[in-house]
Amino acid sequence: AGRLQLPLGGDAGFALQLGSAGLQFVELGPQAPGPIRVDFVEGAVAHRRLYGGGSGQMIAKAVGIQPGVRPLVLDATAGLGRDAFVLAELGCVVTLIERHPLIAALLEDGLHRAHLHTADAAVGAIVARMRLLCGNAIDLMAVWADEPPQVIYLDPMFPHRDKTALVKKEMRLFRPLVGDDDDAPALLASALVLATH
Repeated sequence: AGRLQLPLGGDAGFALQLGSAGLQFVELGPQAPGPIRVDFVEGAVAHRRLYGGGSGQMIAKAVGIQPGVRPLVLDATAGLGRDAFVLAELGCVVTLIERHPLIAALLEDGLHRAHLHTADAAVGAIVARMRLLCGNAIDLMAVWADEPPQVIYLDPMFPHRDKTALVKKEMRLFRPLVGDDDDAPALLASALVLATH
């Protein structure tokens, strides 16, 4: 709470909770959906890792994965890190940038728990190829000092439209906190300057 400058306890519509399963974000109330946590070991991410189609997946094609080619990737809109995990699982070294401190904290916790998970050595090897930065991607790319990424992956949160199908639980919970990515055009412009390919 101190690190994220959040009140400890009190009356709120949402809570960030730390327990034996890790850090989780919950909406409080009787009709609230279940908690959100980043889990690279079990659940949907593990299922995608085991049965997701490998390098034939659309995301692999989008970043240019080919036999013998594993680009250096910057995921500038990391969110909960699922896409970055898939790319790291396929052999890419991935830097993740998440600008919302609460979401970055969830992601950091998930990466930390996956790194400590000893029952599945493959998961530890995958997250070892992932590095998390918290901050505004436009600002961080402007002062990039590391080797420039070959590919910059962008998946911004576009403005809500009432006519679309019900969005995923994560988006319903996060949208009130993070809003829309109104700076997506500037993010794309910055990415085009930095990416080598």
